[in-house]
Amino acid sequence: MIQLLHIENIAVIEKADITFGPGLNVLTGETGAGKSIVIDALSAVIGGRTSKEIIRTGANGATVTAVFSGVDFLAWCEENGIEKDEDGTLLLMRKLTGDGKNLCRVNGCPVTVAQLRELGGLLIDIHGQNDGRKLLDEGAHRAYLDSFGGLKETYAIYAAAYKALHGKQAEIEQLTMDESEKERKLDSLRFQLGELDKANIQPGEITEKTARRDLLKNASKVTDALDSALAALYGGDDAEGAAALIKEAESQTVNAARYVESLNSTSDKLKDLLYAAQDITEELRDVRSSLDFSPNELDALEARLDTLRRLMRKYGGSEDELLAFREKCREELDEIEFSSERLAKLEKELENLKNDAVIKARQLSEKRQIAAVSLEERIMSELSDLNMAGVRFKVEFESVKSEFGLASSGCDEIRFLMSANAGEAPGRISHIASGGELSRIMLALKNVITENDDIATMVFDEVDAGVSGVAAQRVSEKLADLSENRQVLCVTHLPQIAVMADVHFEIEKKTKDGRTFTYVNALDTEGRKKELARLIGGENITATTLLSAAEQLDAAHTYKLKIKKSLNSK
Repeated sequence: MIQLLHIENIAVIEKADITFGPGLNVLTGETGAGKSIVIDALSAVIGGRTSKEIIRTGANGATVTAVFSGVDFLAWCEENGIEKDEDGTLLLMRKLTGDGKNLCRVNGCPVTVAQLRELGGLLIDIHGQNDGRKLLDEGAHRAYLDSFGGLKETYAIYAAAYKALHGKQAEIEQLTMDESEKERKLDSLRFQLGELDKANIQPGEITEKTARRDLLKNASKVTDALDSALAALYGGDDAEGAAALIKEAESQTVNAARYVESLNSTSDKLKDLLYAAQDITEELRDVRSSLDFSPNELDALEARLDTLRRLMRKYGGSEDELLAFREKCREELDEIEFSSERLAKLEKELENLKNDAVIKARQLSEKRQIAAVSLEERIMSELSDLNMAGVRFKVEFESVKSEFGLASSGCDEIRFLMSANAGEAPGRISHIASGGELSRIMLALKNVITENDDIATMVFDEVDAGVSGVAAQRVSEKLADLSENRQVLCVTHLPQIAVMADVHFEIEKKTKDGRTFTYVNALDTEGRKKELARLIGGENITATTLLSAAEQLDAAHTYKLKIKKSLNSK
């Protein structure tokens, strides 16, 4: 459950600390006082959509922090690298800045908004002011039924089969083309493949040929340098070279070594030096001879490099990319030329995938129909508790009208029907339900769908929309029932709901020095009486309205004791 919500600079709330308790937590106050801002802040801290517009005017940023206890999401924390506090609490923080950026943390560790939203979905279920209107969207009805029936895994199995079927259909459509398009594609592929095959591209040849071309362009400079080097080693007409001089020095040293024995090692060194000079000379001669090229070689190199560059501009930036493109052309050409055989194979695979998807869709549909019977019974029981005893609720199934009778959601189109009055046939909720009926149906759905999940906190923002009198009393009792097993937060205008609170907060708006401030005050018993009297009779609080508030508090206390006694007896 949520223990503490700390708000800074959200809309008209400059700073507020709200300490929630177990059971039913109710927020009341005048219209426009800022009750829903508290819910907006709570939504923000669990990763909900928000914008910089909610930052209080004049503030550089806004911060919302929430402390949760009694939750066990060790697996999520470990998966996301979050350390769990020793006392078992979970601390969520989200900071909004004026430039639209977000800073999110869980137990002090930075996380993304997406991670915060994923964790928040495990902690709190928020029923907003417009959620009742979602029932008007028949596309959402299937999701509600699947959630109630626990069909997430069954649906995922079907969805994978449908995705494979859809992918195979796309593959066949891509392969199937009219003859003129096929010929155009074949001509293009044959031309490209012929051009690349004719080029006979070799990996690394551009580098190799570029180096050879640069050498040949500078051949005269290189040959002059090599000729000079060879002359320095072996001499010419006017002088002896280094090799000849080394040889002479070696010969004279050998003669001297006959009388000076220590010169033998010097003679050996000179001999090694002579061998090295001879080896260098041979290497220089080899390079020199390689520069003897035909006049056409340089032209041929330039032409080859031009061809390769032209192909690279058309098909890729390197020899490897050209070779990969050639292979791709060959594969596409083979695929089209043998498309008939390929198509027959794909159609056989498609038939197998279709049969598999149809089987899984029927299995999903059967489970949905079983769940629908139970959902109808549960919703009508809940609605009876909510002063809608005469209402009939029905889940209607209709076969999908599409190829193979399948859609991404299965083989069923699902919609909720209701009959508001006895003797009338059920019709679409989107056509006949009033605002008050939508609110109560949505409360009933929330109650039955969430009873088996692990979410410890449920939030209702004005679930009382469109209800009054006895209906409002039944809604309050339903919220009280719900709060026996989990924490419930509720924004309301109705005294019938507020009186059931285990913790009651008054949202109060005041003006100071030309600025608007909203305060959140936890009410004691006397404060609750005054607030309930205001809800009953408006600002004219009298002894009668205070007495009525006290009576309602006593009645609510009696009802809650009755609930506890009933639960303890089970």
